[in-house]
Amino acid sequence: MKDHQCKNNSKPVNRVADDNLRVIQSILHETSDLKSRRITYQESAGMIIYLESIADTEKIQQSVIEPLNRAMDKAQPVEQVITNTELSLIEELHKGVGKLLNGSCLLTLDGMSSMYAVNVTNQLTRTPEEPSNEKVVRGSHEGFVDSLTQNLGLIRKRLENENLVIKQYVMGQTSNTKLAVVYMDDLVNKEVLAEIFRRIEGISVDMAFSPGYLEEFLENKTLSPFPQMLPTERPDRTMAHLLDGRVAVLSEGSATALILPVTFLSFFQSPDDFNSRVLSGSFFRMLRMVSFLVAMTLPAVYIAIIGFHFEILPNELILPVKASLEGIPFPPIIEAFVMVFTIELIREAGVRLPTPIGQTIGIVGGLVIGDAVVSAGFISNVMVIVIAVTAVASYTVPTYEMGSSIRILTFPLMIAASLLGFLGIVMGLIVILLHLCKLESLGTPYFSPFAPLNVSGLKDAVIRFPLWKMNSRAMDALPQNRRQHNSKGWKRK
Repeated sequence: MKDHQCKNNSKPVNRVADDNLRVIQSILHETSDLKSRRITYQESAGMIIYLESIADTEKIQQSVIEPLNRAMDKAQPVEQVITNTELSLIEELHKGVGKLLNGSCLLTLDGMSSMYAVNVTNQLTRTPEEPSNEKVVRGSHEGFVDSLTQNLGLIRKRLENENLVIKQYVMGQTSNTKLAVVYMDDLVNKEVLAEIFRRIEGISVDMAFSPGYLEEFLENKTLSPFPQMLPTERPDRTMAHLLDGRVAVLSEGSATALILPVTFLSFFQSPDDFNSRVLSGSFFRMLRMVSFLVAMTLPAVYIAIIGFHFEILPNELILPVKASLEGIPFPPIIEAFVMVFTIELIREAGVRLPTPIGQTIGIVGGLVIGDAVVSAGFISNVMVIVIAVTAVASYTVPTYEMGSSIRILTFPLMIAASLLGFLGIVMGLIVILLHLCKLESLGTPYFSPFAPLNVSGLKDAVIRFPLWKMNSRAMDALPQNRRQHNSKGWKRK
């Protein structure tokens, strides 16, 4: 784990407490939240120094000041008096400043060439509520919070196993953000783990606010439209991936964990798939994948039919479609672009506005704009229906990042359909498929188990087999031990 770096030269701790305070004030540029309190311990004058904004004054009172007052008449060293479990001895001032910035308080006494650092961080936490973008019908309704310590505790609570390992880093030369890498030592592939460590240790940035901020530094293809790491705010989903041999990356101040390496199909899986019965879980997973294709290709298919392949429509649909197109001044590609762009505006406005207003904008805005553009004769009725179905289908993907990828890929497919019809759509899909087959996530084939084909991996791909049939972990994570124990243990009489 990296230590905080200070731009000032390393200075030893002075034997005069007031001198130490002046140097620390100078290093921190006379910041207003730096506070101090004078004390006397066993006839030695001293001082407690802390940052008011991140230190808990109640902890300072209970674990530092009160124990020192009780031991005033006893010849005991400070190490035996202070009750805080995180007590360390500091001999250089720049290390003391680093401890201050971590939420510790410093105890310096006259005549001592070192000082004590006591962890008194003020833990501002919130209740682990269910993530709004990863809701489930059955199962756990807990979600990660903004405290790294609390998030690691939520994982520890679910995985009471001695093989669960947590490695911590400090990222960002300016922000000094705490980062944690979590994995199961007996399951994770050591080569993949070493590559993750190599990439993390090679990153040099001024600020790192969240795992998502570091995603671009860790992934193989930054310009790919497909996410190569799975973000999640659910502890139960994180636990499931850890038990498959994957690695989770969490950071202080963020409720999101990054799962890596992952595959394309990982973004269509939901905890509800396993909390539900086999048939319903498999059906809804297949529904999400069909929705992925619908959301990506439906506008392009409509443009191709209207512009090139009108003859494939049944006779019963020719007249209604032709009637809806009469008087429309724009070609289908312009109609589609205007409507998709409008839907994206409404979606973005709904996300950024306060929740009650955002919901109103999403519903009223869609109805009013859709009815107005049709009444004005700018957009056809059928195009409004196509774009509405496309928008609904994109919402069925349980991961926001993959939903964003779908919306991005809609535009080039619409352009290809307007130029070459169905041939353009097929060519576009072939390019996307080739890209999926070539893409990797930290050495793991992104389109596994289809490319390369892995028959055993199909048990948890498009459909889900019964749990007692899945006796091996997913091959894509390259786990050390593929065998897992799933057995009924009984037979029907």
